[in-house]
Order: sequence, then C-alpha cells, then structure tokens
Amino acid sequence: MKELAITLNVCDQQLMAIIHQGRSSKTIATAVLIIVGGPQYRVGSHRQFIQLARYLANEGITVMRFDYRGMGDSEAEKQHFDAICEDTKAAIDALFQQQPKIQKVVLWGLCDAASAALIYAHKDARVSGLVLLNPWLESEQAMAKTMVKYYYLQRLLSKRFWHKLITGKVNLAESSSEIKGFVKGCVGNEQRDESSYQVRMLNGLQAFDGKLCLILSGTDLTAREFDQQTNTNQAWQKLHQPYCEIRRLAAADHTFSSAKFKREVELITCKFVESC
Repeated sequence: MKELAITLNVCDQQLMAIIHQGRSSKTIATAVLIIVGGPQYRVGSHRQFIQLARYLANEGITVMRFDYRGMGDSEAEKQHFDAICEDTKAAIDALFQQQPKIQKVVLWGLCDAASAALIYAHKDARVSGLVLLNPWLESEQAMAKTMVKYYYLQRLLSKRFWHKLITGKVNLAESSSEIKGFVKGCVGNEQRDESSYQVRMLNGLQAFDGKLCLILSGTDLTAREFDQQTNTNQAWQKLHQPYCEIRRLAAADHTFSSAKFKREVELITCKFVESC
C-alpha cells in the first residue's frame, strides 16, 4: 500500500494530511475522508484512524485523514468543529486532485467530527455517504433525560450503591440536589437557535440525499443522548428511513477502544463504502 503525506492550504495556513492509496488490484471509485474530532489528531485515539485507513486501503478503498486548522500538526488557531467546512472542502479537493480516479467520497467522523460531517455533506455533490459514530448533539434537556434514565436509574439498581449508602459513603444532600436538577431539566423548554450547530446538523440531514450509516455505542452517554433526541423528535425521522443503516454495538465504549470493536467498525465501514 502507498501512503503519501501532503499539505493543504486553507486561508494561507498549512494543513497536514495523509493519503492511503487503495490497493491497486481492488481499487474502487469511492474514497473515505476521515475527519478528526476534538481533541484529536489524524492518528486517532488508540491509533484508530490509522488502523482504519490501512484496513480500508488494503480492501481497495483510498482514504485521507487530515488535521484541520489548529489540530495536530496543522497551523492556525484551533477551529470549532462546526466551523471546518472550508477545511473539509480543501481536503476533498486535494484528495480528488491527488487521486484522479476517485469519483465520490464518504465522510467518516466520530463524536463532534460526525456532527461536522453532517453539517457539511449536503454542500458538496461529491459526498455520497456519511459514516457517523456517536454524533455529538448536546442538549440540556436531552442530557437531563439521559442522566436520569441511564445513570441514576442504574445506580439505584446497583448493589454497590446501596452498600455505599448503608455505610455512609454517599452524600445524600448533594446527590438529591443533583437529581432534582436533572429531573427539572427533563421538563424544561429549550429555545430553537437557528444558528446553533444542532439546528445546522438537522438542516444538513434534511438536505443530504446520500446514504447514511450510523454506528452507536451501547455504553456511551453521547450516543444515548443522540438517541434520546432523534427518537423523540419527528424532524429527525429521516434517520429511520431505509437508506440510513443503524448499527448498535451494545458493549462498545465511546471510541470503540477494544480490538474487537475496532474490527467491527472497520467491517461496517468497508461494506457501507462499497455500497456507495
């Protein structure tokens, strides 16, 4: 496999990128662009991105992973994840220039990188698919519901919690105040801010006409918060259409850190890209 280091230029700042050329005997016309989530750089947690890129390249899929402005080895001040559309476009431009046989690209992102991909994708006709892992969709109301449902309920069912309570190791006043705050948050009203990244994610989803693959970790509060919001809001129901593949890895953590779950993500990604 051939791996090529290149630099991109965005607003007179240099960005660092690595292209993994798909194995020539199997190369397909759809590439993958891995967008980093913060605080991350192009290697990824526990070398996840480089391992994914090399696996896909061995399967004939060309991959680029890059540091957007302010991340890793790239120049400039760190950009907020919802302000990297220029960086993403520059990366795709460079990928197509360097690999002229590429016709389409799938954006791959974890956490706020998945959110960034959803914001950008509909703006670029070259993007044919999205692989979104545990997208970041923060909401005070949704977080409150998630904490009450998944954290405090599980604590009440835990023998360890009751042992701590009996032995006086639980601060009841502090815990009660915390729970009351989350319960109050469950029934609060949130105002819709049209400029917020959450609304831009939703608008991006509704405008995107490509294929989607959603991978959710079963032990991750970020994934559960995303579920909480999208399952109860009619505006997000596009996620439950046939062209959106939803894969749930029940025992996986936020970054799919075990070798087993990294392999599962690689297989799911590969099959999805081949279908795009």
